[in-house]
Amino acid sequence: QVQLVESGGGLVQAGGSLRLSCAASGRTSSIIAMGWYRQAPGKEREFVARIRWSGDTTYADSVKGRFTISREKVRTMVYLQMNTLKPADTAVYYCTGHDPAGRHVTWGQGTQVTVSS
Repeated sequence: QVQLVESGGGLVQAGGSLRLSCAASGRTSSIIAMGWYRQAPGKEREFVARIRWSGDTTYADSVKGRFTISREKVRTMVYLQMNTLKPADTAVYYCTGHDPAGRHVTWGQGTQVTVSS
């Protein structure tokens, strides 16, 4: 079993920054990549960013140039630095881990990010 715990959400004004963290524990050897998704009220969960242990990153078009995903492989931590935040970024942000087949191993409990205009 893998456990994921997110932290770092909060309330920020438009144009501000936040940094989210996700700590993985348990059977982390099954994870080859970690990522972030988000879900706004009344909307489906959507992909935000992903990073492989190799360092390769992928971003949603809506966050490219504003968000940066990074990881500490030894500690099995992943971070999401979010700059120039917009009200449209308001959502619950979830951390997830991927196995070699690309399947979600598990999800964190989520952390709320609210961007005021």
